[in-house]
Amino acid sequence: MIRIWFNHWFRTAYSIVKLMRRDDTYIIGSHSVEYSPISTVCDEWYKEEYLPANEYVDFCVDFCRAHSVDVFVPHRHMTAIAENKSRFDEIGVKLLSDNGDLLSLFENKSKAYKLFENDKNVNIPEHRVVNTANEFAAAFRDMSEIYETLCVKFVKDEGAQSFRKIVKKADAFRALHYYSGFSATYEELYSALSERESFEDLLVMPYLNGCEVSVDCLKTDSGVLALPRFKGEAHIETLKFDEEILAMTNAVLAKVDLQYPCDIQFRYLNSTPYLLEVNTRMSGGLPMTCSAAGVNIPQLALSKLLGEPCVMPNISTDDKVFSNVEVPVIIK
Repeated sequence: MIRIWFNHWFRTAYSIVKLMRRDDTYIIGSHSVEYSPISTVCDEWYKEEYLPANEYVDFCVDFCRAHSVDVFVPHRHMTAIAENKSRFDEIGVKLLSDNGDLLSLFENKSKAYKLFENDKNVNIPEHRVVNTANEFAAAFRDMSEIYETLCVKFVKDEGAQSFRKIVKKADAFRALHYYSGFSATYEELYSALSERESFEDLLVMPYLNGCEVSVDCLKTDSGVLALPRFKGEAHIETLKFDEEILAMTNAVLAKVDLQYPCDIQFRYLNSTPYLLEVNTRMSGGLPMTCSAAGVNIPQLALSKLLGEPCVMPNISTDDKVFSNVEVPVIIK
């Protein structure tokens, strides 16, 4: 029996856990939220307390030892865990994760862009990195002469929490009728940034107003499995094997040796797709992609980690239009 631990994954990992389950697996889950829906698809469940990264790595090593974990699928403090891979190797635990250097690189969007800035096969959006309100003002002034709309986000960000589209004027009344999205005026941002003498690296870049594409990837024994998911309106998505997107995906993976599931995101400005970011983990939309393509990336990744054959499945290249419907889950 292979004992697999998922730590503090997001809610949609409910389906990722189900996909990874095999007849020879035993799933252990943990989260700071006691009643996470993921608990309903685990064989054992534990509530976590929040700990700083270094203390959390110690906790994870002890947890793996205490619960006879064979495979650890990390999410919380994933980079710190990957940087301490040798500690898990010592106790016979396999990490479903790439190495810490790559995770550290891609959690910093500025460093990731720099890696590809001279690569003719990957489109990188123009951007500035600022650390003060005055630097932000200068970047906004210069880039506004070229681009109609700009946006900002911190270089270290997950789930677009810090993303703000810069709008000319806030429409508070319209926001009462519609979801206003992540937007702010230049004045609001400048005022907020001015509250600090300096702050962590903040990206200023053009707002990419076109379609977003999320490519779920895995390097198999027989080549790169890349499944582009084009995101549409009303949560309708399309699996579409676009040649330009696939070419850029392959260019990214040719430069960086990501061996385990990753999610490479692009977004269009006019008719040109640009690299948005690389997430070095399984994406929240991965279960939809797997369903549309008729593949099981979590199980393929597990087989690869265990040294079993990981062969590229035959996939139809026809477009598939799909969506995700939430269903109620009784947790207790």
